[in-house]
Amino acid sequence: MDPVILFFLFGLTAGLLRSELKLPGALYDSLTIFLLLAIGLKGGQGLATQPLAPLVPQIGAVIVLGCVQTLIAFAVLRWLFRFDRPNAAATAAHYGSVSVATFAVAAAWFAARAIPVEPQMAVILAVMEVPAILVGIVLARGVDKDTDWKALGHEAFLGKGVTLLLGGMAIGWAAGPKGLEPISGLYFDLFKGILALFLLEMGLIVSRQVGELRRRGLSLIAFGIGMPLVSAGLGLATGWLLGLSVGGTAMLATLAASASYIAVPAAMRIAVPQANPAVSLAGSLGVTFPFNIVAGIPLYHWMASRLAGATP
Repeated sequence: MDPVILFFLFGLTAGLLRSELKLPGALYDSLTIFLLLAIGLKGGQGLATQPLAPLVPQIGAVIVLGCVQTLIAFAVLRWLFRFDRPNAAATAAHYGSVSVATFAVAAAWFAARAIPVEPQMAVILAVMEVPAILVGIVLARGVDKDTDWKALGHEAFLGKGVTLLLGGMAIGWAAGPKGLEPISGLYFDLFKGILALFLLEMGLIVSRQVGELRRRGLSLIAFGIGMPLVSAGLGLATGWLLGLSVGGTAMLATLAASASYIAVPAAMRIAVPQANPAVSLAGSLGVTFPFNIVAGIPLYHWMASRLAGATP
């Protein structure tokens, strides 16, 4: 098993056993900033070597993908699992958006196996953060005069995650591969080691969601595994229609199957204060994140390989 996954399992086990192990909050924030910048730089470096025009239809397609996922998740939560409207909308927004940590694990997994992935996937990661937030708000409360669109827009488009990703991509694109050589040792060579430390803390965080999972029972667990599989299928179909490589299609499926735990919770606290954030985080962090990094990523790659093999 990949050592970064073992770091996650170590943190999860330590948390469940109520160990005193804990990373300083400032270190966790620093690791998050590093990973976001590193992903952005890597994507920008790749974009510097190719034309940008083909990105337009891909961006349009993933915006539609994020909106469709959010609508499906809302319908399932509302009518199958009987969630109230605010919690159904907030949780659906989490599952229509994406997880940077899952993307980072997938990037390391593909790199370790020399599986090429299109560099624009970092752009797609940033784009897919936003549409689900807006759709989730409309599902929760409609559009009314009380909606603070200025604060909401600032959180959605200028939140820490999107800003760092886009900033890193802009630097990587402007500097190009040669310009980034002096800092490649820090941002590229150390990426997997930093990711391992980040996942150690993620394991500890996930262990704290067990209480909410017990309260919600099997419904949240079933949704937390079933919805990613549905979303992965949509991501595979979208990647195939866009003509992405096997690695790119698998990465898009991974993004579609992931669930946000940074950008969306912050936006939902502003827009849908009636929703209980513990419910959404118990599903996205307590169930979906572990499922994706342990079993989902290799499964989605296998599915993308079979889809490519079935294409004449």
